[in-house]
Amino acid sequence: MINKKPLISVIIVFLNPVKAFFEEAIQSVFAQTYDNWELLLVDDGSNDFSTEIALRYTEQNLGKVLYLEHQGHQNRGMSASRNLGIRHAKGDYVALLDADDIWLPPKLEQQVAIIEEQSEAAMVYSSTHVWYSWTGNPEDAQRDWEKGLGGFPPNTLVQPPTLLTLLLQRKVHTPGTCSVLMRRGLIEDVGGFEESFRNLYEDQAFFAKVFLKAPVFLQGGRWDRYRQHPENACSGGEKAGQYHPFKPHPARFTYLNWLEKYLEEQGVKDPKMWQALRNTLLPYHHPWLYFLLRIHRFLISRLECLVIHIGRQILPLPVRRWLWAKWENYQNRLPNIGN
Repeated sequence: MINKKPLISVIIVFLNPVKAFFEEAIQSVFAQTYDNWELLLVDDGSNDFSTEIALRYTEQNLGKVLYLEHQGHQNRGMSASRNLGIRHAKGDYVALLDADDIWLPPKLEQQVAIIEEQSEAAMVYSSTHVWYSWTGNPEDAQRDWEKGLGGFPPNTLVQPPTLLTLLLQRKVHTPGTCSVLMRRGLIEDVGGFEESFRNLYEDQAFFAKVFLKAPVFLQGGRWDRYRQHPENACSGGEKAGQYHPFKPHPARFTYLNWLEKYLEEQGVKDPKMWQALRNTLLPYHHPWLYFLLRIHRFLISRLECLVIHIGRQILPLPVRRWLWAKWENYQNRLPNIGN
């Protein structure tokens, strides 16, 4: 009997992963309530047990699981490895899962129903559960948080290039890579992942290209868990001084320089986007000006608290509303500086 459900190609790239995490990620694919998927396990040059694990799953699930590696078992980085998986994918849709994260069982079923119904959407993603509590420690449970939709209501179709501008302004989060489902044609249209980004910012470079060109559907709910542990990419980059979510750092500068050239090559004229990019580049091009603007912002925020406190004590409500409107107008004229 022919399965009329769309085929989803699931790609897991791995490089010496934690054994328990790797097997848990794979098992979360097998636990999906949607059954028409293929799993491509892409080995980025592992030299531990993980190659054997991937080959075992392939042998036990012929036609369902495929093992891939670069020529000569090379390590070529996350972007090149994802592109390798995409080249071998047979599905109408592509979903990505990192080797230390997991999906909840309804993930694929929920998202394929949405993207089949939303014919204009090239990609769908949801909030991501940033997951510390996997350890079982009560203190880690307090650290869990949700990487949300940046103020958009759930189940919203967003036209390009809105999300890219908001991403530069730090008003939305980069989607959790494991939260997305994409049309195969979208990946081909944007040229896949940028292979110059081996690890850090490979996701942001790819999503920048998507947000620039394609409508994206923001789904309600959370269907993936992004595991936080010392061996994951962002933690490792932060320890090495390459990555910090709130401070200027070399890896982000590399990404922003790439983005500037990419927007120029694509002939992008959108003034809001260019302004957002210039503001984001400010701490790298003009660090002292950036420092002074940060001090200015801090002083204004303290003044704002003082004015609000005094105003509530002595001013009637209509006057407070008039002053607040004037204050917001002033705030909106200030540069929206980013890190």
